[in-house]
Amino acid sequence: VCPATKAPLRYRPDEDELWCAASGLAYPIRDGVPVMLTDEARQLTAAEVAELGGARVEGKRPAGDAGG
Repeated sequence: VCPATKAPLRYRPDEDELWCAASGLAYPIRDGVPVMLTDEARQLTAAEVAELGGARVEGKRPAGDAGG
């Protein structure tokens, strides 16, 4: 579950990340441990969000997220 939106995550083994279409964030997995911090997550590209079938407001981070 995405800590920013509480939406489900999708595991991406090729990238070793957990992706959230709702927030547009990709959480890294380091040494087999998911890093579930929004400050450590990267923004998904528009193509990656489309691949998930999600929609989000481009360039917007989830409410309450000061990361960048």
